[in-house]
Amino acid sequence: MNRTLNTLTERLLAERNADGHWVGELSSSALSTATACIALTLAGETTLPAAALAWLERTQNTDGGWGDTVLSISNISTTALCWSAFAIAEREGTVASKAEAWLRAQAGSLEPRQLAQAIASRYGNDRTFSVPILTVLALARKVPWSIVPQLPFELAACPQSWFRWLQLPVVSYALPALIAIGHVHHRLHPTWNPLALAVRGMTAAATLRVLDRIQPPNGGFLEATPLTSFVAMSIKAAGYHDSPVLRRCLEFLQHSVLAGGSWPIDTNLATWVTTLSINALRGRLPAEDRAVIRQWLLKQQYRGTHPYTGAPPGGWAWTDLPGGVPDADDTSGALLALDTLGAHDDVDVAERGITWLLDLQNRDGGIPTFCRGWGKLPFDRSSQDITAHALQAWAAWQPRVNPTLQSRITAATQRAMSYLALSQRRDGAWVPLWFGNERAHNDENPVYGTSRVLLALSPESPEAQRATNWLTAAQNKDGGWGGDANIASSIEETSLAVSALSRSTPHAAKRGIDRLIEATHHGTHTPPTPIGFYFARLWYYERLYPLLFATDALRRFAQSQNAM
Repeated sequence: MNRTLNTLTERLLAERNADGHWVGELSSSALSTATACIALTLAGETTLPAAALAWLERTQNTDGGWGDTVLSISNISTTALCWSAFAIAEREGTVASKAEAWLRAQAGSLEPRQLAQAIASRYGNDRTFSVPILTVLALARKVPWSIVPQLPFELAACPQSWFRWLQLPVVSYALPALIAIGHVHHRLHPTWNPLALAVRGMTAAATLRVLDRIQPPNGGFLEATPLTSFVAMSIKAAGYHDSPVLRRCLEFLQHSVLAGGSWPIDTNLATWVTTLSINALRGRLPAEDRAVIRQWLLKQQYRGTHPYTGAPPGGWAWTDLPGGVPDADDTSGALLALDTLGAHDDVDVAERGITWLLDLQNRDGGIPTFCRGWGKLPFDRSSQDITAHALQAWAAWQPRVNPTLQSRITAATQRAMSYLALSQRRDGAWVPLWFGNERAHNDENPVYGTSRVLLALSPESPEAQRATNWLTAAQNKDGGWGGDANIASSIEETSLAVSALSRSTPHAAKRGIDRLIEATHHGTHTPPTPIGFYFARLWYYERLYPLLFATDALRRFAQSQNAM
């Protein structure tokens, strides 16, 4: 085991960039590539779209569809967007015919309403992604505008503080899509309702100013290729050819293309993978490097109100790039990383981060991702694994913060623990928000969620004991774990389960360690698996996840053995 841990540690340390932190590498995405191709094609470009279409042709699955990554199974959203990209580029041929056949088999028909219903059913009441996909199909002339829901873009003219009360049909981070897609629908298929038509006419200019104000200087909304592409194609199709928002979107797409003509779903997760790596390397990060990483991490804390979400100062985003937005998971990760680095003199920094998390806590006691009280759509509601992450961050810093904040942490911890107890499934598992497994029921990943929550609980608590029993029962015969019971083992999910069980169930953890040693070829081989869930059920894999998760698992197990 020591040989494997040393190899993993050396490899993870070698992944740092010249500035001393980690950047990682997100997988290419067929969905991102298709949307970028469409936006650039509508803007009159030819070179990048041609490379994108060639990449899509090379990566089409044998069944005729596309998944979100080259390792993913085909899904209706990505396949519909790729199909549309070839249509808009006027390149319909064998590739498009195979996609049509796959879509017809999945939806039952290519009749517009039936196809639209099949796409919408994937997302339920959340229109964050279904409406953009239908908008693309309308731009490709695959469906009529009459069946594309009109997003109420006029609501974006209201004060930002009102948004949580307006019950928008999209999640908090999708405001740019709400505005841009609302505009193109209004321009190409205006409502017959005279009152709605008048209101939209009066607020059009104001909402475009909002879009301009919240766009980061590099043009990439949330650093996300799909969101930025949806905005660009909508603004262009709505006739705003000279819009500075459109220009900046196109510049972002031009600068973020990967070698080979594809795009990832996001530029990078630098802050996230750095904090995960720091915590995975606890005790193994050279002392001379800690100060450099600490200074970089301190610079990533937001010191002003964020224009995109209105988030107050104190949080961290997933990236150090301008399109990032402060969120709970990354703020908790940063606080834990600073504690691991021994940055105990930075109490003022920690107090700001802790206060930011405390102010985010929902009435149910849980912690959401971005905004407090926005609503019940999936990516805005309280999350079990994110709540557990906040609990760990609070506990790490509570003894060192001021007495008032200590009292707030105690009260918030009690509420968070109640939330976790009430949200635990009857079988003992918890389900995460931002991670899943394509082959598990409902694309969920209770192995990830349960493992993450267990790390925040006392092993003696009844909730922890039920969770431990569930996680142990979900272990595969090969000693590893997948996203759920009877799902093929992966390095990521096996590592997460081992990390959670090392202190309480050493026998099961040891079987997992043996599986990791075998699967990683003693630490030399860490192929990734698509377990990442991005906005709107969009899959990704990150090259560093199996490496850093496995490093953390073997380190925790070694420490638990030494403590016995």
